[in-house]
Amino acid sequence: MSMDMNNSTSARSGPLAGIRVIELGGVGPTPFCGMLLADLGADVVRIERPPGYDGGAPIEARFNLLHRSRRAATLDLKNPDAVATVLRLAEQADVLIEGFRPGVAERLGLGPDECRAANPRLVYGRMTGWGQDGPLAKAPGHDLNYVSLTGVVHSIGDRGGPPGIPLNLVGDFGGGALYLALGVVSAVLEARESGEGQVVDAAMVDGSASLMTAMYGFRAAGYWSDERGTNRLDSGAPWYHVYETRDGGWIGIGANEARFWRNTLRLLGFDAEQMPDQHDQRHWPEVTERLAAVFRTRDRDEWCALADGEDLCLAPVLSMGEAPEHPHLKARGTFVEVDGVVQPAPAPRFSRTPGAVGDAPAEPGRHTDDVLGDWGFSTAEVAALREAGATA
Repeated sequence: MSMDMNNSTSARSGPLAGIRVIELGGVGPTPFCGMLLADLGADVVRIERPPGYDGGAPIEARFNLLHRSRRAATLDLKNPDAVATVLRLAEQADVLIEGFRPGVAERLGLGPDECRAANPRLVYGRMTGWGQDGPLAKAPGHDLNYVSLTGVVHSIGDRGGPPGIPLNLVGDFGGGALYLALGVVSAVLEARESGEGQVVDAAMVDGSASLMTAMYGFRAAGYWSDERGTNRLDSGAPWYHVYETRDGGWIGIGANEARFWRNTLRLLGFDAEQMPDQHDQRHWPEVTERLAAVFRTRDRDEWCALADGEDLCLAPVLSMGEAPEHPHLKARGTFVEVDGVVQPAPAPRFSRTPGAVGDAPAEPGRHTDDVLGDWGFSTAEVAALREAGATA
């Protein structure tokens, strides 16, 4: 689905329309949170650092999709005039989000005390890996470190093999940005009742641990082993597994329920009554090998064609190049094209106030004058900030 730019940031609607958010620029989870809020209609202003900051991926701005749907201003937060500008913006904002190490925002004069003194209703969202307190609070780290500590990485991988790295989906985006977005929206709702904002401490170690809640319950019940690749959802079960096909493709099977497993076996030419019990873990390695041998007899798309219309849980393992072209994803508009770049559409969906991708990612500082003007700064004040080196 191609998308034009008529849906500009200033004219957008969505369930969060009318919410004003200041995003103090960073990389990873904080901009992803800003993107989520902006895709759902919030007026998010990203405060970029001055040119020369060494951070993020060295790619052209229009490909930096985490920066989409919002305007970008540039302020040098080491300049006291820039700090005063952010505080003035905070007076009018509903939310401010930042992803600095603990103590950095305070040293800049932009901590929660200063910002909430300017606006007691402000929700101040903090995104870190280790959290605002604890022995590791001020230690460096990245997604892999946080999800390693919480049991996530240890639990992913094949039996006898090394732990798997789940991209940066579980820490940065799932355990970080999504929890920060939920936290600030919840706090905004509460502030409308109480008249007071609050600080939201979103730590990736907390969020990634929260995502493991079901597995910790299974383990406590004796239903989950710490040995990788031996459990029902970690490649141990033959009915929840990926299988290579004749052409080097892969098929994913998610036959948790007995009827889906029976139907899968029938598709593969097995008599379900002659196979071991689905949940007898002693036979899982043997059954997996038997299924693997059959899957290698046909190409990936042949298996998909055979399974089409059948009552079973089978899907091709698609690459990022293939996924946007799948008929189901095309029919739903799961991917859109903006400024020539194919990308995931906003999620979730709303029946009455749908979200949408706004502007393509902007070059840092592109909207500085427009943002400051819209938020009440006069032309002379904007010129003075530029003269003082507060903005680029």
